[in-house]
Amino acid sequence: MTSLHVLATGPMVTVQDRGRPGLAHLGVPRAGALDAPAAALANRIVGNDPDAAVLEVVLGGLELRAHGGCWVAVTGADRAHASAEWLAAGATLRVPTPSTGVRSYVAVAGGIAVPPVLGSRSTDTLAWVGPPRVQPGAVLPVGDPTGSPRSVDTPRPPRRGPLRVRVGPRADWFDDDALDRLCATPYVVSADSNRIGLRLDGPALPRRRQDELASEGMVLGAVQVPPSGVPIVFLADHPPTGGYPVLAVVEEEDLWQCAQLRPGDEVRFTPARAGSTG
Repeated sequence: MTSLHVLATGPMVTVQDRGRPGLAHLGVPRAGALDAPAAALANRIVGNDPDAAVLEVVLGGLELRAHGGCWVAVTGADRAHASAEWLAAGATLRVPTPSTGVRSYVAVAGGIAVPPVLGSRSTDTLAWVGPPRVQPGAVLPVGDPTGSPRSVDTPRPPRRGPLRVRVGPRADWFDDDALDRLCATPYVVSADSNRIGLRLDGPALPRRRQDELASEGMVLGAVQVPPSGVPIVFLADHPPTGGYPVLAVVEEEDLWQCAQLRPGDEVRFTPARAGSTG
């Protein structure tokens, strides 16, 4: 059986697939690849099923040694073009620190075959449901290939642009022009952003109501505004509930961009057009 021996990791490496949606009522976040188009592309390139698990690599630093030859592909971060590469038995795959972006995705033909938890092989970094964080010394099992590697004309991921937002469920807790102000002003990514939320620095969004809000369900992409007035965009590992009002919700098709934003990068929002689907 093919396996991958982890020789080194960078700041963080986790196993991710398409997540475990539908379990928020049990307090379980959906998790899943933060840059879903890049993960899907990596799987397509090596001929995997879309549900196959990949490695999500934050800021490079990953080194893998193959026990058994296998096809691999690396996408995301600064890799606008990617192709399948044959990794011979005993050879080492290195994922360097990207010059732009944050997260790279490593797919291997057959997928990372760690045991699923609640129907998914994704690591949730909020409650740590799923496989543990990938550490040096780990041996990752690889499944049997289900398809052939694809050619270089495999469709590319979408291009970056402003994050499209729709009016959120608690917009009435803010001044009438709060959504316009959100969309008119650039924000900057804060250093404490992670898979749970994209935290921003920038102008505060004044609230009309100052009373407490009972904790309520949160959706992926919710733009929650804490007492500081500076918004947070909830990402794949967000908590199922929250107690601060949600001014807007980012279109799910745009959330992949949040995976590649570094601290200090500028973020802009724009109103979603009626009927747009991404």
